[in-house]
Amino acid sequence: QALSQIDVLNEDFRRTNSDAGSTLSDFVGVAADTEIEFCLASVDPDGNPTTGITRTSTSRSSFSADDKVKFDSQDGKDAWPRDEYLNIWVCDLGGGLLGYAQFPGGPANTDGVVCDYLYFGTTGVATPPFDLGRTATHEVGHWLNLRHIWGDGPCGFDDFVGDTPASDNPNYSCPLSHVSCSSLDMVQNYMDYTNDACMNLFTMGQKDRMQALFAPGGARVELLSSPACGGGGGGPTCDVPGGRTTTAITDVSASLNWSAVTGAVSYNVRDREVGTPTWTTG
Repeated sequence: QALSQIDVLNEDFRRTNSDAGSTLSDFVGVAADTEIEFCLASVDPDGNPTTGITRTSTSRSSFSADDKVKFDSQDGKDAWPRDEYLNIWVCDLGGGLLGYAQFPGGPANTDGVVCDYLYFGTTGVATPPFDLGRTATHEVGHWLNLRHIWGDGPCGFDDFVGDTPASDNPNYSCPLSHVSCSSLDMVQNYMDYTNDACMNLFTMGQKDRMQALFAPGGARVELLSSPACGGGGGGPTCDVPGGRTTTAITDVSASLNWSAVTGAVSYNVRDREVGTPTWTTG
């Protein structure tokens, strides 16, 4: 089920989805390949091999949108570092929610997407009419800074994307001819609330909004050099220093030593934070 969801994300974001040809002629000219791809992590935060899927036993019968699913201490699972991973929590999600997501810029320890297990992927227990993986596509859109296509308000509200027509409300089911705000609604957009089988596109404007996150200074640019997929996504790489030792360890400090790498211009030191550590180099 998880593997099928990764496939859907890649198809939807690269516009290789099998239903791309069903986009209405009114909107096919703005439909976009976002040039964003996803993989299951092959390396965990400790540098160990992983399938990218963890399974956590919990005593909770269900979770809600209060983020308890994102913490070990609340019978959920702690987030992995957001500069290297997209966290997706799959659980029994109560309150009638299909999923929810955190926009860029929020707290690091809650960053990611949550999906109900019944509306995740295309196999297993995936349940119609949300059984084609589009709940995660929609929520990852939010994680990549996309708003709902109707702007979460009446006609005067905006989703900050120029090529998505104004709409006054979410659409449900698949009302292809629905008109609001004096124009045809883009009900096939992944950021509406229509059934999975109805959705099939992001727009060029939405692509630009998402891609801005990966430009220099963007909120998610560090993902481009993440080692999690086993290659770093084309970002700069170097050899791992040898001779690594840690000495003089106290509650508030430690000394790290390593052998210099020829040609290195900087070193990246990672730690598991307890309190607020301070590093100095020399």
